[in-house]
Amino acid sequence: MNMKEITYKPIGLIHSQFRESRGTPIQAIATQNVEARVEIFPEYAAGLKDIDGFSHIMLIYHFHRSKTFSLMVKPYLDDKLRGLFSTRAPSRPNPIGMSIVKLKKIEKNNLQVGGVDILDETPLLDIKPYVPEFDAHNATKKGWLEEKIHTLNIVRANGRFRN
Repeated sequence: MNMKEITYKPIGLIHSQFRESRGTPIQAIATQNVEARVEIFPEYAAGLKDIDGFSHIMLIYHFHRSKTFSLMVKPYLDDKLRGLFSTRAPSRPNPIGMSIVKLKKIEKNNLQVGGVDILDETPLLDIKPYVPEFDAHNATKKGWLEEKIHTLNIVRANGRFRN
């Protein structure tokens, strides 16, 4: 198979309080009190039917400020170079992000969500319902993060990834 390019069209925009990467929380789980509005473009609004039955949703989005990437990075929770694919660094070959957020309210084509670590005006590519029985696994290994995970609630983006 010869695939040279894959193109996606945004289905909406994520509106948050975070205007730049510096100071933004690095994972959604550390931002439970941070709310945002997810605007779904009108032509996709019908797809929101029945989403109100879920407490959490997965937002899949484009890191629109990501310019370049390196296969070796210093992730936010560490000071050692790590392989890009063992991190959640935003600068990637395909700059796609995913966050699980709490669905708080729906008004027409707007979703009010909580637990957001996403920059303002981020293009939304897709929404999927979060279902613990499908998505929560009993992970037994956390790799290099094992000894760093306790700092998640205090670490913020410092601009090391040029977004």
